[in-house]
Amino acid sequence: MNKAMITNSPAQANPDFYGLGIAPKILDILEHMKFKVPTPIQFKAIPLAIEGKDIVGIAQTGTGKTHSFAIPMVQRLVQKKGIGLVLAPTRELAIQIDEACRLLAHAFGMKTACLIGGAPMEPQVQALRKDPRLVIATPGRLIDHMSQWNFLPDSVVMLVLDEADRMLDMGFAPQIEKILRFLPKERQTMLFSATMPKEIMNIAAKYMKLPLSVEIAPSGTTCEKVTQELFIVKKEAKTQLLKKLLAQYHGAVLLFSRTKHNARKIVRSIRDMGHSASEIHSNRSLVQRREALEGFKSGKYRVLVATDIASRGIDVTGIELVINYDLPEDAENYVHRIGRTARAGHKGHAISFATPDQGRDVRDIEKLIKATLPVSKHAEFTLDKFSESSQNSGHQPMRNQPRHGQAKKPYKYPKPKFYR
Repeated sequence: MNKAMITNSPAQANPDFYGLGIAPKILDILEHMKFKVPTPIQFKAIPLAIEGKDIVGIAQTGTGKTHSFAIPMVQRLVQKKGIGLVLAPTRELAIQIDEACRLLAHAFGMKTACLIGGAPMEPQVQALRKDPRLVIATPGRLIDHMSQWNFLPDSVVMLVLDEADRMLDMGFAPQIEKILRFLPKERQTMLFSATMPKEIMNIAAKYMKLPLSVEIAPSGTTCEKVTQELFIVKKEAKTQLLKKLLAQYHGAVLLFSRTKHNARKIVRSIRDMGHSASEIHSNRSLVQRREALEGFKSGKYRVLVATDIASRGIDVTGIELVINYDLPEDAENYVHRIGRTARAGHKGHAISFATPDQGRDVRDIEKLIKATLPVSKHAEFTLDKFSESSQNSGHQPMRNQPRHGQAKKPYKYPKPKFYR
């Protein structure tokens, strides 16, 4: 792949949206939205995207990637015929992108359509019949509409793959490949991701035209405004430690569980502690998940318990604390999880619980983020080190995490039924 690397430089201090090639009408909208200073990824990607360049954008979660492509897409679609298509891995993220795009598109009389699984087909068919200029979709549901001739891919002139690494992790590679085969070759393609696995490079080489790589932080880098903390705690003492932490912190808390079954148990425990809580995972319907997320945003629920498969799209400013009640199965998900706090320039804190036998898993995370997680102690519940077997067994990868330099066995994950 022929690419150019765009990086930050000291000369870019105190940038603003003026001078990035953004149309005056969009600048007015941004000013009305109180958007004053572009994030680094916006500052680098927007001018290139407005010029029509193909882009591979690498930046941490919560750094403003959505407007990095939403602004150029709306501006370019004003100037040309055709449709802009955005693919996202989850329902929540697709809805979030649709909301961001709609604010810009409606100012120019453009309609949007959001095509996600778990929602009725007919309202989506009606939205497509209104000739939307921007279509935001999850891969499986888009293929459903393509197979029924509701969506004609030959009119796509701009394509965005958002959270591309997550789409591949979730087993969407076959669907993405199928969609890309039907799209016109003459189009602008932008790919955004928090990490840069080999599969992303393969997509860029195969389906993009001389893409420019806009890398704001190295792959696996955590947000600099997130402080991190680790407690080594026995499994049976996690609930007591959680109770102490919820009493110590007073703001909104996003808690990650490895399984949906455990998420339900944790929610019940939190409610028994006297805190309001809800859950978001694959066993919840779209209506239930939207209610949980809106309730979390509004303050109805202080704690939102989520699994990794449902966490993308939780774009909530003001999350004080992220708790990894269970460490993630894949070390890269640690970066995505803690990126849910410290969004839009705010500070945040992340606390992880590790059982005494998870020393290897913690070292996988530390290797990825290139930092040591500081271990804290609570006199009643925690230990100050991992078990001997965990300490001395040598570095082994986490489950589903290949050794450094090894390729993942591609795409053997079953397609999650609810992410269509």
